[in-house]
Amino acid sequence: MRIALGLEYDGAAFCGWQHQPSGCAVQDHLEKALSRFADRPVSVTAAGRTDAGVHANAQVIHFDTDAERDDVSWVRGPNTFLDRRVRVLWARRVEAGFHARFSALSRTYHYLLLDDAVAPGILAGRVGWFHQPLDVRAMAQAAAAILGEHDFSAFRDAQCQARSPVRRVAVARVARRGPLVVFSFEANAFLHHMVRNLVGALVYVGAGRQPPEWMGELLGARDRRLSAPTFAPDGLYLSGIAYDPAFGLPPFRPNPLVAPE
Repeated sequence: MRIALGLEYDGAAFCGWQHQPSGCAVQDHLEKALSRFADRPVSVTAAGRTDAGVHANAQVIHFDTDAERDDVSWVRGPNTFLDRRVRVLWARRVEAGFHARFSALSRTYHYLLLDDAVAPGILAGRVGWFHQPLDVRAMAQAAAAILGEHDFSAFRDAQCQARSPVRRVAVARVARRGPLVVFSFEANAFLHHMVRNLVGALVYVGAGRQPPEWMGELLGARDRRLSAPTFAPDGLYLSGIAYDPAFGLPPFRPNPLVAPE
């Protein structure tokens, strides 16, 4: 049978999602816990491969197994063996055609940023930081330029292995929520470091180093060397994966650090 799980994790505690020889990745910890609970090897596939330091409150994975367990056991059992900074939130049996990555219709990321003279203490590692107040209105204006389908080569990491740099962005918002600046992006898929590179460029705009029109110019130039540096991973969260409702997957609980809009 095929099982889908919903996960959340603190990325600061791991070296990224994808398996590493040292066993330091979220995938390594999850497969070890699932295999121990199922009493047989379990290999998982994720909707998205988050980098080191990147968090998730809405990761989706699937795996195939002949171990008979009810849905609630697939939640409580693995959580017994997992590092406390990783949690299975829900489990569902799904049809064989479901694929955590390829069945996904879109992904949503949030980036949380504290723009203050003093770096965060309590929220260190959970929010990004910039040392001065940012112009949110200018950043929101700049973000509108990336809506729609574009070649995002200017925001693509040099090591990105995607076959095409073209992505379709449905949501690109910047808003202040309490003490934080919240960047929201939804797209059919994202390139390697794409969100962090977008945030880096938008921060340049918010700090007055570039005008809002610069985002459109970067898209047109398609040259990563012209853009801003990649922003830190600390404040980045995989916050949503959309699937066809026919799969019957439950909703995720919202990120507690993101105030309602």
